Amino acid sequence: MATLRIALVAGEASGDILGSGLMRALKAQHPEVEFIGVGGPLMQAEGLVSYFPMERLSVMGLVEVLGRLPELLKRRKLLIQTLIAERPDVFIGIDAPDFTLNIELKLRRAGIKTVHYVSPSVWAWRQKRVLKIREGCDLMLTLFPFEARFYEEKGVPVRFVGHSLADAIPLQADRGQARAELGLPDGPLVALMPGSRGGEVGRLGGLFLDTAQRLREMHPGIRFVMPCASPQRRSQIEALLVGRDLPLTLLDGQSHKALAACDAVLIASGTATLEALLYKRPMVVAYRLAPLTFWILKRLVKSPYISLPNLLAQRLLVPELLQDDATPETLAQTLSPLIEGGEEQTRGFDEIHRTLRLDASNQAADAVLKLIGKTV
Repeated sequence: MATLRIALVAGEASGDILGSGLMRALKAQHPEVEFIGVGGPLMQAEGLVSYFPMERLSVMGLVEVLGRLPELLKRRKLLIQTLIAERPDVFIGIDAPDFTLNIELKLRRAGIKTVHYVSPSVWAWRQKRVLKIREGCDLMLTLFPFEARFYEEKGVPVRFVGHSLADAIPLQADRGQARAELGLPDGPLVALMPGSRGGEVGRLGGLFLDTAQRLREMHPGIRFVMPCASPQRRSQIEALLVGRDLPLTLLDGQSHKALAACDAVLIASGTATLEALLYKRPMVVAYRLAPLTFWILKRLVKSPYISLPNLLAQRLLVPELLQDDATPETLAQTLSPLIEGGEEQTRGFDEIHRTLRLDASNQAADAVLKLIGKTV
């Protein structure tokens, strides 16, 4: 059987996870496949020869990107030249749209089939990017059904493949076992998840701890658990805890275990809300941005909701408290009834979990192989 050559580019850890799952599924159907491109340790373990370390692409924030722009543009230019010379059967850009969409456009013009895996939030803002996607992309693979509907309307070939987290997280997580593993006693437990970036924890960390103090007055015997995304976040939280007396357990990472163990979650908007949904834990979503950023986004964003659970439910399933509405009093009042209730949320979450649980890696591999006419 002729060797299949597939190029992939991932720019961050989440893309590395998706890419490695996709590579495994492709190898199961085509053991002779060869992988080239850029990826992290997981993709390399599946056999990708990475042209340069993936970390060189993982930059967050405008200012950081500007500092690295010459290097990023140079790497991208060289990557495009290399891939056009190598002529893979297909190129798959995994997330990182600001880097990969441009590569897809150039490769497709050079006659190479292109796939983009993980939709950028074009349905919410910068909708003009759809034109670039339509021109540069033979196939868009989306994790969520509402994204696929959006692309269908815009005439972009699309396939909804489901979300690998929905495959990985069980339909019913064992709360008792998670608590035992974390050494946490019975009784009401709330997870506090103010985000993984320094700026988010700076804006939300103190607010979440103030909310916890209010909840403590309302629920005697309540305890809290907070997973810290990195040692830096942990020391940031520890500094906020000085002078506060809270029954709070800090964890290094282990956000999934914290979600499995808790009764309800106070959470920053972001991917973690999807994880809380898949663990079926009632939640209140809070977010604060710099005032100017919020003002600009309010004018740009076309979507009625900011959190994934509501976008997936296409209705207000979980409360969203933003900017000045996110006060300790309001957050505590909104979260309090969910600690022992929240059934309406959890029913909705279960429905969504089943919709997203499609065996994403195999679905994605199948769609890619169909595109290039290599299905077994």
